[in-house]
Amino acid sequence: MPNPRTATSSRSQPEQAARSGKSGKQRDAFFDNAKYLAIVLVAMGHSWEPLKDDSRILEGLYTVVYSFHMPAFIIISGYFSRSFDMRPDRLKRLITGVAVPYIIFETAYPLFKRVVDHDPGQEISLLDPWYLTWFLVALFVWRLTTPVWKLVRWPLPLAIGIAMLASVSPSIGDDLDLQRVLQFLPYFVLGLCMKPEHFRLVRRRWVRVASVPVFLFAIAFGWWAVPRMNTAWFYHRDSAQELGAPWWCGPVMVLAMFGCSLLLTACFFSWVPGRKMWFTTLGAGTLYGYLLHGFLVKLGDYRGWFDHAFLHRPLGEILVTLLAAAAVTLLCTRPVQRVFRFAMEPKMEWAFKQDAAELARERQRKEREREKVSA
Repeated sequence: MPNPRTATSSRSQPEQAARSGKSGKQRDAFFDNAKYLAIVLVAMGHSWEPLKDDSRILEGLYTVVYSFHMPAFIIISGYFSRSFDMRPDRLKRLITGVAVPYIIFETAYPLFKRVVDHDPGQEISLLDPWYLTWFLVALFVWRLTTPVWKLVRWPLPLAIGIAMLASVSPSIGDDLDLQRVLQFLPYFVLGLCMKPEHFRLVRRRWVRVASVPVFLFAIAFGWWAVPRMNTAWFYHRDSAQELGAPWWCGPVMVLAMFGCSLLLTACFFSWVPGRKMWFTTLGAGTLYGYLLHGFLVKLGDYRGWFDHAFLHRPLGEILVTLLAAAAVTLLCTRPVQRVFRFAMEPKMEWAFKQDAAELARERQRKEREREKVSA
């Protein structure tokens, strides 16, 4: 995820720089809080997958969470991709912060399954995203296309139209999880179109109050829909035909899911604290928590930990939920970031050429240093 930073207004930038010793900008606590809470919901949802078949209530909650947790994450990703262009330094960060982690974890997950699950037949394929790595592929594609969405006149309707067409195109196949890339695209484009005042709008008190009955209704509807609806619709990874539905259900469900997801995402944002909390700093490490918690979930699945009868009872489900939240919280901390930074944020200066402007700035800096020494 990009760093959510916003310029301060109460003090001048030089004064802020003097106070912080680093920069005249500071992180926006709201976005860090939203990223952390969203990643906690992601981890909880993954921990519920092996348990939800035995509990209609849990599967109803699972349905509600899956309807907005990734859309919220993607909207924030789009919002902080607004300044992306083809500038060399930004392309470098895209490669080192998205493409390289994809290659590393797309290799690590199958190897992990081979070792832990004793499955020597598990293949490594960079074209078939495994488990959680689809998001890195999607983020790479979305961010590369950002200049296009900033150029066209009606970006959001166009993105929705593309998602609707994808939902009736089973021939897209599974390569690079393009179904998910295209069907989740409208949320990223929406984030590109959003401004700070839009987030302030959903954080008003009346929205926070109204969100309570909305969430209660959503939970009740999720419970009602469990035996009546295929939860695979929430994954956005299949066309309507692949889900055994008529083709026209694809566009209808894209629009319906988009509306429901936006409503619940707005309700979620309304309850995200805007001030600094104990977990605010963890928002900077959400990608670490996202990619690493998958190993814990898969380890439990391979070792049969979720098969214990106690975990399929209400107290066991609560315990699993709390453990998932605690684990992903730990994985977002700075010590974990330091350990795995080589995979998530490698420098890789050796892999890139320095552009002419950067070389000129480096020469000027060295000349100034020499002048200071000689003076």
